[in-house]
Amino acid sequence: MSRPGALAPLREQNFRWYFLARMVNMAGTTMASVALAFAVLEVSDSPSALGTVLAAMSIPMVVFLLVGGVVADRFGRTLVIQTSNVVSGLCQLSIAALVLGGHAQVWQLVCLAAVIGTSSALSFPAIASVLPQLVPREQLQQANVLISMMRGTLTVIGPSVAGILVVTAGPGWALAVDGTTYLVSAALLLRVRIPAPVRRQDGPSMLVELREGWTVFRSTTWLWVVVLAFMALNAIHSGAISTLGPVLAKQSDLGERGWGLVLSAEAVGLLVMTLVMTRVRLERPLLFGMVGIGALALPMIMLGLHPQVAPVMAVMVLAGAGTEVFNLGWNLAMQEHIPDEMLSRAYSYDALGSFVAIPVGQLLFGPLGVHFGVQHVILAGGVAYAAIAGITLLSRSVRDLERVSTTYDVPR
Repeated sequence: MSRPGALAPLREQNFRWYFLARMVNMAGTTMASVALAFAVLEVSDSPSALGTVLAAMSIPMVVFLLVGGVVADRFGRTLVIQTSNVVSGLCQLSIAALVLGGHAQVWQLVCLAAVIGTSSALSFPAIASVLPQLVPREQLQQANVLISMMRGTLTVIGPSVAGILVVTAGPGWALAVDGTTYLVSAALLLRVRIPAPVRRQDGPSMLVELREGWTVFRSTTWLWVVVLAFMALNAIHSGAISTLGPVLAKQSDLGERGWGLVLSAEAVGLLVMTLVMTRVRLERPLLFGMVGIGALALPMIMLGLHPQVAPVMAVMVLAGAGTEVFNLGWNLAMQEHIPDEMLSRAYSYDALGSFVAIPVGQLLFGPLGVHFGVQHVILAGGVAYAAIAGITLLSRSVRDLERVSTTYDVPR
């Protein structure tokens, strides 16, 4: 039997159009955070105003995730993604118009950001779970790798392009570009033709469907074990790296420029591992995934012991590579082992458990750094991170989970 090549999913018409739609959408999204930040600061110089707008977008992301899982499984994933793109695009264009017209006020940006956050929450489970409907099962690894490669590339390029656009044309025009990409993406998704979900005769309520998703979540041991672990892992990472990392950089020889290089090194590791994964079949997705994610402890430990640019960059490359192994392994585990009709709901419970801990870490690690010392807290966070990743592998359901597909997943 010939093995499907790394680009085999692009021969599938549905995946090809979906990939193009995601690429257009993500190109705008990677610019949006930079553009929105400077747009808010153009309206108000207050850091609290920026924090309020960002919170207005992130809070609905947590609140409406579970609803998004039910909606995607009930009405169809491409329809939900299309609708979300249209709503988010119109809101982003409205923000752009307000900023360009000089009439923007913070309360207006807060309201529109909240709508975008809600729309994103409703579409996230659909985006996460749609791939099994677009490609044959034996091509799932290649499809996930292609999406990851595209996302990683745009994540490196997008913010830089946004910065140039903000400086040359202004944040309003950068937001207008992002709003337009949402609408173009929605139009491209019209070419994706997958069967609509079959409506059940009993017509269960949304609450019943939420309960069904919870039943799948709690009865799938490897699923709830990993999500429980990530409640702690994400809290530690967001607190130690995202919150205290820049503080330590300013206090040490790393500096702001060095911190930027460190973050870029992580993206390099992710992209390199993406290329490797086009040729290596991931047989034990969660075993290798948890080992990979454990590599995120290395930058924290290095920052705690020796905060110098070169060694921290080196371990950040390993951390990025490990993150890609986990992301691929997790998606394969979910897409191959969770029933398709429940997949969006399973992803919504996964995302809720993972996201809800992030602000906890951000709020907790600041005071801890003040009390115990920034470098010591980051080091302790790294040790705890490695320990939790290792403890997760004590679960046989995590350690022994295998791929379902029996056909080849990788090219010659």
